[in-house]
This record gives sequence, structure tokens and C-alpha cells, in this order.
Amino acid sequence: MQRVINILLVEDDRLDQMEVQRTLEKKGIVHRLKIALNGEEALAILDESRGNHNRPDLILVDLNMPKMNGFEFLEKVRSVDEYKDIKLFVLSTSDDKEDKMAAAKFGISGFITKPLKLESPPSLDAFNLMIDLMNMQIK
Repeated sequence: MQRVINILLVEDDRLDQMEVQRTLEKKGIVHRLKIALNGEEALAILDESRGNHNRPDLILVDLNMPKMNGFEFLEKVRSVDEYKDIKLFVLSTSDDKEDKMAAAKFGISGFITKPLKLESPPSLDAFNLMIDLMNMQIK
């Protein structure tokens, strides 16, 4: 039996939220998706999940959000020892090398460029990497 992957999506755009959900379903990923509209909400969800089975296995985070942007969120998550093993992927419309390098400093597992389209090789490669990492973690 396939284990359910707990995914936290930190994304304020409703269309991007729906696209992530559709892509997970098309890829056959058995998942539980929680959505936070910004970094502050995401930190609250993480705090609520401490020590229980609903803790995210994977976080997908947008960089450009209100209240607390993706970089601020990444910094806060990586400052908590209990969260250091959570896989982090950035979802961003930015294809800027500086953004990718700045995100990499937080130990992200991948950078997925939006819009997320299964026909787009760079997005598909990063999304497949995300799935492979989750499958390795489950075994």
C-alpha cells in the first residue's frame, strides 16, 4: 500500500494552487495537500503539526507572497532543527539565476518554474525529481 505524502503548498495564487493539485493527481501521487497563503500561515501549520503524523514531508513554496515572502519563510524553516529534514521545493515565476542561488543557500531540493506545465521539460524534470525524492523517503 502506498503511503500518503503530506504536502504543504505555500502559494497565494488560486490558479497555481489548482495547477499543483491537478499535477499531483495526474502523476498519481497519493497525497494530503494543505495550503497556506503566505509564510506566516505556513509556519502556523508547521507548528500545529509538530510531533504528529500530519507533519509535511514536502513543502512547495512560492517566492513572491504577501506578509512573509518565500525567502523569509525558507530562512525560518531552516532555523528550526525539527524541520531540517523536510524536503523544500521552490515554485516561482522567476527564472532568475540570483533567485535560484539565493534559494539554494537554504538547502532546497529543487526549483520549479511556474507556470507548472507537464509539457515543459524544465518544470517536468524538477517535478519528477520531487516525486523521486518522496519515493526514496517512503521506502
